[in-house]
Amino acid sequence: MTGNTEDLVIIDVRSAAEFESLHIRGSYNVPLPLLSEHTDRLAERLGGRVVLVCQSGVRAEQARGHLAGAGVDGALVLAGGVPAFAAAGGDVVRGAQRWSLERQVRMAAGSLVVTGLAGGRFVSPKVRLLAGAIGVGLAFSAATNTCAMGQALSKMPWNRTAAEPTAQSAIGRLPAAR
Repeated sequence: MTGNTEDLVIIDVRSAAEFESLHIRGSYNVPLPLLSEHTDRLAERLGGRVVLVCQSGVRAEQARGHLAGAGVDGALVLAGGVPAFAAAGGDVVRGAQRWSLERQVRMAAGSLVVTGLAGGRFVSPKVRLLAGAIGVGLAFSAATNTCAMGQALSKMPWNRTAAEPTAQSAIGRLPAAR
């Protein structure tokens, strides 16, 4: 980043586990569910220069919508997310490596489809309904820009960290608006 970044606040809306694995140095972790639930409190704390980041941009766009509804109109979304920033040589902090939630969703969905198709062939044709249900779920996910499977996977033990932020800790760490 170049120019005056003194009052720039970078909010990473990924899960605490994703943040722990890789994040932009100096960014603040406010997972999207926390941001969604406490948008007004967060908006009071933020100044005018806010950059939202996630893995790819989807969750950051959702966060921008929430903040805009609370009066923070100038929030920007970092194109390509944290991985693109790291690939471009940005200053990042690397921790324990985990699969991103998006990769976990692809693995789970793909595995369930294969299980449904194989089960339909060797167990009962009704098992094929599993593959159809996953297809419907993925289409709904794309149409609504949400991901129920991702939300479920984010609650799994391997996606938890000892430092799961609370509203108080996440918002309290942010610098006060100038």
